[in-house]
Amino acid sequence: MSSVQQPTPAVLLTGIAGLYVAQSVIGGITWSGLPAVMREAGVPLDMIGLVSLIALPWVFKFLWAPAVERYRLPAKGRNRSGVIVLAGGLASVAGLVLAGALDPANALPILGLLTIIAFAASTVDIACDGFAVQSLAQRHHGWGNAAQVGGAYLGSALGGGLFLYLVGTSGWQVAIWTMAAVLVLLGIPFLSGVASRMPDETREHVPSLAAALRRPQLRRGLVAAAAFVIAQKMAMGMIGPFLVDSGVDLATIGVMNGVGSLLIGSAAALLGGACVRMWGIRPVLILALFLQAVLLSLFAIAGWNGAFPVPVLMALAIASSSGIMAFGFVALYAQFMRWSDPRQAGVDFTLFQCMDALVSMAGGVAAGQIANAFGYGVFFAGAAVVAIAVVPVIALVSER
Repeated sequence: MSSVQQPTPAVLLTGIAGLYVAQSVIGGITWSGLPAVMREAGVPLDMIGLVSLIALPWVFKFLWAPAVERYRLPAKGRNRSGVIVLAGGLASVAGLVLAGALDPANALPILGLLTIIAFAASTVDIACDGFAVQSLAQRHHGWGNAAQVGGAYLGSALGGGLFLYLVGTSGWQVAIWTMAAVLVLLGIPFLSGVASRMPDETREHVPSLAAALRRPQLRRGLVAAAAFVIAQKMAMGMIGPFLVDSGVDLATIGVMNGVGSLLIGSAAALLGGACVRMWGIRPVLILALFLQAVLLSLFAIAGWNGAFPVPVLMALAIASSSGIMAFGFVALYAQFMRWSDPRQAGVDFTLFQCMDALVSMAGGVAAGQIANAFGYGVFFAGAAVVAIAVVPVIALVSER
């Protein structure tokens, strides 16, 4: 047996939270910040819709997740999560540094670099999710889920909020290189406090896709992920461009994203966790769908006749993209954790996230095409209808 002292739950949670924040910084740059920057640079909506293709590595990461898990959890030896995190983190930082040297109006090279970064980040995420489910005792799973969701919104505040603010005040290069430095800082707690203190272990289970897909809980989870994500995320990529076209500047949108993620998103995540404990998962998911449908209907009205002043639009955007999203996804991630096998949690959780990414990507591409062809009013109205339409599906597959 190894004499290495295992990290305490507090150290584990701090390290895991740092990785989740870092993942969401990249996501915030990609899906919240970049569409608004591209729009201000004159990129057309149909090209902005292609930003969703950056999700391709997140869609297909299930293909290499078993290999990553087998490397991370060898038959005998130490957990290698730290090696995966270090390699993927360095690749992500290098990609952001290169992106800073490019013009954001030149969309295709930027999209290509961010796709490479997404490949590195998605591989790190396989290891991070598996490590979180496997390493935290069951009584700490709630805290792990809070670190995941809370980290996501803090990362969004940095990647979608601070990043846009810096673009508006200091320029693209300063903003993107600042985010690269943030990634370095966020990885230090895990690499120094967690990854260096893993004991030697012997393992019998061999992670595989076949073992995952044989489990009925996992198959139900894939249906739940597809239905919920299309309803909640389809419209998110068009909110930034809609605000830009409504006369809101990038610095203001950046402040909105930051405040929304830090305050509203975090509060909604805590509220969602409390409601899951009181009511169960299913009612929280259904309530989130109904609330999102109401907000999208208001966006549709604004898109048709410009009925709302800018402060109201900003409030609606924060409520939709930060509040309701956080509230609902706490319940969805709690469901994913319950449906994941701790012996290969990186594979199981990856399959759920791949379904999330597939639906997000397809919905984002469709969103750009629909909004470009028919206008914001028709697009947001259709998204509201979708949110209501998937309620019966969620009611059928989710747990009470």
